[in-house]
Amino acid sequence: MKYVVCYSGGHSSALVAIEATRRYGKDNIILINHDISPDVEHKDIKRFKRDVADYLDIDITYANMLRWETMTPIKLSVKNKAFQFAPGRALCTMYLKTEPFQGWLYKNLPPKHDESIVILYGFDMGEGERILRRTEAIEHMGYKADFPLANWTRSINTTEEIGIKIPTTYHIWKHANCQACLKAGKQHWYCVFCLRSDLWQEAKDAESKIGHSIIKGIFLEELEPKFKEMRDKKRICPSEKSNPSAFWAYVESFLPEQIHLGAMPCDCTL
Repeated sequence: MKYVVCYSGGHSSALVAIEATRRYGKDNIILINHDISPDVEHKDIKRFKRDVADYLDIDITYANMLRWETMTPIKLSVKNKAFQFAPGRALCTMYLKTEPFQGWLYKNLPPKHDESIVILYGFDMGEGERILRRTEAIEHMGYKADFPLANWTRSINTTEEIGIKIPTTYHIWKHANCQACLKAGKQHWYCVFCLRSDLWQEAKDAESKIGHSIIKGIFLEELEPKFKEMRDKKRICPSEKSNPSAFWAYVESFLPEQIHLGAMPCDCTL
């Protein structure tokens, strides 16, 4: 039996790696990762991946796109003149993750259409629809899928329990995805506007070249006046941590008189 952990660098995938190793032993575990350009994948996520792998005493197996070091999702989109290759399916995911993963899998662990190769994902009990879709896709490829955070009795809830700090990015960003994620909505892009002006400008330029918006129905240039008001006048802290509906309701209800004279922006913007 071989258990392939889709080891993204996020906290959930790290917990899956730990649970799987404790259950099946390190010799039966493969940590498969797709390294992403350091321009968009934070250095502390890369640190976190290494720390967990070192704790498990398992080398990370990389399945990377060629020239991944410089090929960010935005650059990849400009090269291919599109942000999506189908409705709701980001082009960057296909080239940076899906194709390298499938290529590695078929080359190194050809499907046997039995249960000797199991692909492990970090979906939890609240992601039932994703679990069903991924199970169907993996079984169609000739493998089995399992979801330890949803299906197993847990032995660990956070890597802090074993002395490994969660990536600092989780203080602001909801996931360990790329900064300037092409699948994200306005709340994520407000964070990019405040914290990564270089990626914001690059994304605006990409929209102009491609002639299509990243966020459905609105271009980043159209959002910029509102985002400037949120940042400079309302001092809205950039964060993905709150529910989007609650976040935007707070933004709309915020009054200028709530800001104290001489107030500084929140810590995360500094």
